[in-house]
Amino acid sequence: MDDISFSHAPSANRYEVRNDGAVAAHADYHLQNGVVVLTHTEVLPAHEGKGLASKLAKFALDDVRKRGLKITPQCEFMATYVGRHPEYADLVSAAG
Repeated sequence: MDDISFSHAPSANRYEVRNDGAVAAHADYHLQNGVVVLTHTEVLPAHEGKGLASKLAKFALDDVRKRGLKITPQCEFMATYVGRHPEYADLVSAAG
């Protein structure tokens, strides 16, 4: 069975999903005026179709909430995810 783990890698400005220790997916961001600007989400081809992007989005958004921050979802995937999950609508920055 796959060993899947989720982490925040602030030094790389991204959230990661690891499968057996290797990065399987990541969501890149940068901080702008205290807002997490989500810029890109990518799942490596060998891991596509497993729902990792959605699980990563949930992990990242839950982490942003715990940290008391807001988001600007510039990444199309993240914008769509937030649109489909109204429980995260409160995280969207008014400026975003």
